[in-house]
Amino acid sequence: MKLVDVKIKGFDYRRLGKLNVSVGGSGTPIVLLHGFPQTHLMWRHVAADLIADHTVICPDLRGYGESDKPTDDYSKRTMAADVVGVVRELGFSTFALVGHDRGALVAFRTGLDHPEAVSHLMCLDVLPTLDMWDVMHGTSAAVGFHLYLMAQPPGLPEELIAAAPDAFFGYFLDLWTKDPDSIPADVRTAYLDACRDAVPSIVADYRASATIDVTHDQEDLASGNKLRMPVTVIQQDWGAALGFDALARWQAWAPDLHHQTTTSGHFMAEESPAEITSAIRKLLER
Repeated sequence: MKLVDVKIKGFDYRRLGKLNVSVGGSGTPIVLLHGFPQTHLMWRHVAADLIADHTVICPDLRGYGESDKPTDDYSKRTMAADVVGVVRELGFSTFALVGHDRGALVAFRTGLDHPEAVSHLMCLDVLPTLDMWDVMHGTSAAVGFHLYLMAQPPGLPEELIAAAPDAFFGYFLDLWTKDPDSIPADVRTAYLDACRDAVPSIVADYRASATIDVTHDQEDLASGNKLRMPVTVIQQDWGAALGFDALARWQAWAPDLHHQTTTSGHFMAEESPAEITSAIRKLLER
């Protein structure tokens, strides 16, 4: 089953700028950004709940799903500008922003670059890029082998992954999921179809996080630029597993922070949608 056949019920689909975007509901806007190796479909449960009182906007990120896949320029700064452009085209000047995994890195950069536009920010199961690289060391870094693979110069990573894309992307869907039933067969197939058709752009997204994204984070750290809005971070207890203080890492970037760990797997919006939806609503009350 192709991605185009699997959609979020009750949502309209449209092309806005370079992105494929699903939009539903009415009221104050919330943007939901997906992670790897997924598409906007990962928000299907959370989005269906939030449309009761919000306009919910779920794009496929640049390079993913049905969105454009340019050959270069996957800095999170550029991807953040994509998101802000979509929201403005829909007629909103401010919005709440929630991101998971890769989408959380785009959300983080959007909050730093466009603080006047982002009213509330939530990041799920990541560290900021600069911190991510800083805490990866020794044998514990093996858990992030894909980060190092896709950080290599163009050529070899794309060739290796394209040789067995379903095995590569399916590995993460299996490894990072505590509840396999949370990603049903049709959605899993949609994810694999989308990734199979996007190997170069997905690798380019990751490569940017080992190059230009690090530079941008370093510049913000040096200048004292921080997230000015209320921020919630939910993540697995990677700090205990890998030996770092996740709360302290995030506090350095977000003075108004609520940080919590979850017993859910990585794909928490699909495994524990009620937990994530509740956390979003609590964030909006701050």
